[in-house]
Amino acid sequence: VVQLAESGGGSVQAGGSLRLSCDSSGHTYRTYCMAWFRQVPGKDREAVAAIWTGGGNTYYSDSVKGRFTISQVAPRMAIQLQMDGLKPEDTATYFCASEGGFACVLNGEIAAARAFGNWGRGTQVIVSE
Repeated sequence: VVQLAESGGGSVQAGGSLRLSCDSSGHTYRTYCMAWFRQVPGKDREAVAAIWTGGGNTYYSDSVKGRFTISQVAPRMAIQLQMDGLKPEDTATYFCASEGGFACVLNGEIAAARAFGNWGRGTQVIVSE
């Protein structure tokens, strides 16, 4: 059973930085897409960034491109999300997700949440003005 656990959320003022971490266990595929999603109440879970462990390819949503950086903590199946230049609209619960044998992208964009079978419980990020 794959288990994912996020850490590193918190409160920060606009323009500040946070780093989220996701540790995992139980992976059996040789490669995975590991990703960060975020969700605010009443809205669908939104893809933020993804990384394919097979080649290190990274992908970002337009809303975070240039501000957030996803990386793998090799050789572990663990990832981080460095968030710089945070904005109040980045406030959300951030979830770590993974799916085996999957290269992250569908139709040129990070795949939707329903494509991922493994999820953490989430960590909250609050960005104030």
